[in-house]
Amino acid sequence: MKVTFIGATHEVTGSCSLLEVGNSAFLVDCGMEQGENRFENIPLPVNPAELSCVLLTHAHIDHSGYLPLLYKNGFRGTVYATESTASLCQIMLRDSAHIQESEAEWKNRKARRAGRPEAEALYTMADAEGVLSRFRPCPYNKLTAVGEGVAVRFTDIGHLLGSAAIEIWMSEGGVTKKMVFSGDVGNTHQPILNDPQRVEQADYLVLESTYGNRLHGERPDYVGALTEILQQTFDRGGTVVIPSFAVGRTQEMLYFIREIKEQGRVHGHDGFPVYVDSPLANEATSIFLQCPTENLDPEARELVRSGVNPLWFEGLRTSVTKEDSQAINANAVPKVILSASGMCDAGRIRHHLKHNLWHSENTVLFVGYQAEGTLGRALVDGAPSVKIFDEAIAVNAEIRVLAGVSGHADKNGLIRWLQGVSPKPAQIFVNHGDDEACTDFTQCLREEYGYNAMAPYSGTCYDLAAGAFLAQPAGVLRKKPEEAARDPRAMAAFSELQRAVKQLSALAQGREEDPTRNSSAWLRRYRPCTTPGAHERILWGVKRKEVSAEPQEALRTFFAGSEVSRLRPLFCAARTPFRASGRGCQAIAVGDHFAKVLRRDTGVHLHGVPVGMVHMPARRNGGVGRPPEIGFHWFTFQIYA
Repeated sequence: MKVTFIGATHEVTGSCSLLEVGNSAFLVDCGMEQGENRFENIPLPVNPAELSCVLLTHAHIDHSGYLPLLYKNGFRGTVYATESTASLCQIMLRDSAHIQESEAEWKNRKARRAGRPEAEALYTMADAEGVLSRFRPCPYNKLTAVGEGVAVRFTDIGHLLGSAAIEIWMSEGGVTKKMVFSGDVGNTHQPILNDPQRVEQADYLVLESTYGNRLHGERPDYVGALTEILQQTFDRGGTVVIPSFAVGRTQEMLYFIREIKEQGRVHGHDGFPVYVDSPLANEATSIFLQCPTENLDPEARELVRSGVNPLWFEGLRTSVTKEDSQAINANAVPKVILSASGMCDAGRIRHHLKHNLWHSENTVLFVGYQAEGTLGRALVDGAPSVKIFDEAIAVNAEIRVLAGVSGHADKNGLIRWLQGVSPKPAQIFVNHGDDEACTDFTQCLREEYGYNAMAPYSGTCYDLAAGAFLAQPAGVLRKKPEEAARDPRAMAAFSELQRAVKQLSALAQGREEDPTRNSSAWLRRYRPCTTPGAHERILWGVKRKEVSAEPQEALRTFFAGSEVSRLRPLFCAARTPFRASGRGCQAIAVGDHFAKVLRRDTGVHLHGVPVGMVHMPARRNGGVGRPPEIGFHWFTFQIYA
């Protein structure tokens, strides 16, 4: 009996774990990776056709999105999930398949024009339909046998309609162990959904850590804050655009807006229209309204029992067709637009941003987590312009965040739920959080609360019967695209680096003449070099006259080499590249913009804050009283194993 961790290890998406009991093997979640991911995941260690089943914590794509791919590759087992999760997957996996087919067709049109080979979609609608036929809905709080020696129970975890922690009892060779997967632990006191239900005991626990190093603070007045944003935007004649996840967050926003309209909180704009421009969100809303009332929190439950639709109000309009969507922005009346996706990385929301971002009277309101590398994160971080459909769009609209709106428990919420598991589990595996959050939370559990906790990387394997690790690999950083790795210019740059290391190391030991005596010649020959005696650092030097564009291109080329793919800059900070000059000095800073360009082109991540600069003036006329003829501008990086 063993568990192997595959996805969502030191990362926040792509949840997937493999359990093997006796002769059977099954997965807990099979999620798609979204946004930016730092680490490589191991391939699935078993043939998908050999899997007996999948246990699904909830319907979000980062937990369910690879199920059609699993089916495509031969899986014909059963998918066990709660009733509401099964219903939501009916629409979400079909929608995901449609996106995969559409993106493949778009890429292939470009490939045909360029004479390149075409590629097939990750999976198709037929694959989605196939795996959906394998779903078996399970009620909450009821024990279900899913195989020989394996029984499971789903408990409400309050993250999404139908979301669950999964309790798993496994027996093999006379040994019985209980393992619990938390799934995504929900935030407390959220609208519509119940608070997370307690799980009383576990030998082993797999615990998420999305907000493992952050606190939500005191519960805000969501309705009051949203009212203020609507009032201010409408008063200046603007539109409020809300990028919102189609399932879960959209319904919460409708719940808040219904209350705002019901209480007449927005003045002077009676009957303001609210557009839900997402076919998926519209279908999901219907599922919310049709779910068993026990899946709703007491307040929503009471509204339903009294005949009130908690997700409908006067002025609510839904759009289905492309024409419906296009017509929304043709109307200048102050309004609210709710559209997916929540991180702005796909869907109709990108069209609405293209039309509304450049108008200063508008507001773009973010109501959920924005992952690294997404358009939503760029806007929240203050990007002055963004590219949408290959067009640069100025960000003149007000960018707001509705604080505290989260479907995830924060650090204290996770600990509070964990403390309900008694006695303490023998081992806690912390996953489903970015590297920093996952690591910090694990350390907190160990040092402050006395738990035996660790954060596995992909490929970690643990013997549940013996209570021992079978494999405990380190994380493997994602490699750059193969094309960049094979770039001969990159290989030449790395060779130059190696030669520079040797020469300057010799210089530090007094065995070689100073190569900078003839500065121009040295720069032409040795662009990369190292600090004497500091083998773990690399300095990149550029001539003063070349500070405009060459450093960026040089750095991009340098990082394209496979051998240097694990370089992490220590210093990289200014928002945009700039020059600062004065008596005796000149410097160039490579900032956030270039960091993003570099990440996009090569997959290399830049970290750190200030830019390092070393000035070496030319010794002309004694080097006194005159600006330098040549300045050396250095970018400092650190090699790590």
